Amino acid sequence: MQQEFSSQISPPLLIEGSNDDLGLESKLLELPLYEFSVEMNFTGKEVAEVFEKYPLLPGAILLNKGKYAGMISRRQLLEFLIRPFGKDLFFHQPLSTLYSYARTPILELADTTSILCAMQFTLRRSPEFLSEPIVVKTTSDQYRLLDMQELNIASWQIRGIETQVRYERSQAQIIQNDKMASLGRLVDGVAHEILDPVNFIWGNVTHVSNYSKDLIKLIEIYDHNTPNTPDDVLYLKQDIEFDFLESDLSQALASIRTGAERLKKLVTGLQNFCHIDAIYPKPVDLHANLDSTILLIGSRLKGEINIIKKFGHLPPVYCFSGQLNQVFMNILSRAVDTLLDEAVRQQFETELSEESSHKPTIEIITKVISQPSNVPGSLDFRWVSICIADNGPAMSYELQQQIKASFSVDKKADKETSLAVSYRIVTGRHGGKLNFFSQLNKGTEFEILLPLV
Repeated sequence: MQQEFSSQISPPLLIEGSNDDLGLESKLLELPLYEFSVEMNFTGKEVAEVFEKYPLLPGAILLNKGKYAGMISRRQLLEFLIRPFGKDLFFHQPLSTLYSYARTPILELADTTSILCAMQFTLRRSPEFLSEPIVVKTTSDQYRLLDMQELNIASWQIRGIETQVRYERSQAQIIQNDKMASLGRLVDGVAHEILDPVNFIWGNVTHVSNYSKDLIKLIEIYDHNTPNTPDDVLYLKQDIEFDFLESDLSQALASIRTGAERLKKLVTGLQNFCHIDAIYPKPVDLHANLDSTILLIGSRLKGEINIIKKFGHLPPVYCFSGQLNQVFMNILSRAVDTLLDEAVRQQFETELSEESSHKPTIEIITKVISQPSNVPGSLDFRWVSICIADNGPAMSYELQQQIKASFSVDKKADKETSLAVSYRIVTGRHGGKLNFFSQLNKGTEFEILLPLV
């Protein structure tokens, strides 16, 4: 794309962009850019001749003694030349004279600016400047021009990719919801089948306890009123260790009662956790949901992790109970995994250094908070806050950035993480917020904010 000119203006050069397919994070440097700059002492006629030879050239970078001074577009030059007497006034005048009349706002962006952000900046310009080319500054302090047509085409391509990503995410969420609903129905059926015999045991253990006490009393009365007990009875009492049986029977029945009570709580918690959500949200006691989730992960704590509950006074919250249970489980499971790994590491270091370490702890705090509204004169927003914090090691900066990136709807992830699913449930399904903080020596805290209707 080079031709010879009679003037001293160097011919323009088209720098092709990247051959790779455009993506959501593509930058301006991946698009075709024009490299064409002229000194301001050249005349409008000389620049017009260049524009005539290169009909796709959007404009020219203006230099003042080799330094960047501005930009004049093809449209601006043409508008000045077609004015009455414009050709006589500006055709043979230096560009500095013409530019002093044609000075307009110039959009200047770095070549590392994403294409989508660049498109947003262009749309903020006044309507008469929407077609003006963009000045792109490279990392080596060179200035190039980007035609708006190229930016529009690239933006539409990326919007198509973004739409596809959103569609795939929505389909993945539908499949995930269907899986959770199917699993919930299956678990609910199993829990119901378990709960029937548990209720049978629970309902009869009281009667068995009373019957056994009555029988023991009856035997005591027989012993008291029978001075000469038959040898067969004495041998049998000795064979079955009647004295031990009498003292241990009540303890065995108490153990059966305790086991049945624990099993009943576990099954009830399992039913609450696998609650099948309706089409519309319903008022839910979030403390019961948290208790059910803690009960289900209790077997993983292994007595090594303390769970401290600081529950405030919460009103019923309209939400999808089953989906929020999934969020609680995802966050608590992550905290348990982190603390168990840290416990193993500290145990190994303690054996070497003979120093004591702090007890792994998960703290759950619930309360109602108020946040000021951005609209003057309106009431403050009220939120239900559920904070789940652990005293484990802090996340690395890279891991925090990865988690935040997975929260973005515009990013296409190879594998949907549990925290990303939790973020979409809280924000997309409930209109809430999911924040997390991680600092050295302070552990990690996840804060779930749900709006109060």
